[in-house]
Amino acid sequence: MQEWLVIVNPNAGRRKAEKDWKQISYLLVKNDIPFKSVFTEHRDHAVKLAKKFIEAGFKKIIVVGGDGTFSETVNGVFQQKRYLPTEISLGMIPVGTGNDWARMFHIPFQYKPAIKIIRNEMMFIQDVGKVTYMNSDHPVERYFVNMTGMGYDALVAEKTNKQKERGKGGPLSYMYNIFSSLFSFKNIRYEITIDDKKIKGDVFSMNIGICKYNGGGMMQLPFADPADGLLDVTVINKVGRFTIIRNVKNLYDGSFVKIPQVQTFQGKTVHVESARKMYLEADGESLGHSPFTFEILPASLKVIVGGLPG
Repeated sequence: MQEWLVIVNPNAGRRKAEKDWKQISYLLVKNDIPFKSVFTEHRDHAVKLAKKFIEAGFKKIIVVGGDGTFSETVNGVFQQKRYLPTEISLGMIPVGTGNDWARMFHIPFQYKPAIKIIRNEMMFIQDVGKVTYMNSDHPVERYFVNMTGMGYDALVAEKTNKQKERGKGGPLSYMYNIFSSLFSFKNIRYEITIDDKKIKGDVFSMNIGICKYNGGGMMQLPFADPADGLLDVTVINKVGRFTIIRNVKNLYDGSFVKIPQVQTFQGKTVHVESARKMYLEADGESLGHSPFTFEILPASLKVIVGGLPG
């Protein structure tokens, strides 16, 4: 089937996707891209829609939304049983507030060039991560394509997501929450096993993932390569508030990893235990709590890109 499935999240970008859909659909038609469009109605609806329509025969999907909608769609790709995930072509028209996955793969935030990239169909096979976490004392699995965050990162994401639900979220609110949460967060005692190496300490924030960016352009995993078959890990250990404030600007070029409290690692599997519950966000979506087990699925997703990752 040559027709594209277009999954639209009307709430993306503070309802920008809903407002701009007429323009986006016009540009798709103008570029001779035949499509069937479906709209998400609630959280995780893109998972169900992707699974349903792939099993009905669709092998080419465009996501109109942000990182969360893209991630949900990927989870649908991995849950369906009809095709191998690498038989599905996945493209994106970024309409979110962060668009960090698109940033990694040089996909413009303007509709015309983003749709031109989809038409050109330049493919890249990227790694995918899988995390097992706890939700109401039951283990849950989730796939991710960009980055996960724990500790302080998860707290900031949770606050930002609640603001998004009220139509107020965005990169500026993310930055506001970074500073406003400093006085309420307490470090968490942790033990991490990366392959066969164990690390212990008091964590302030932790990121594990495939790509470099989150939070609207912050380079929290500066050494990440989405095709090297490895998970990248950044751990920020117990650190003073003023050190954090001084180094926020260094999150955008990755140079914050040079401060003594930061450690970086790579591995194929990562297991995280904590003395008290540590919460998780994956691709910007707030999920459950520790313990966590991460694994890499090398070269497992075919995506349409504007250029090689970087």
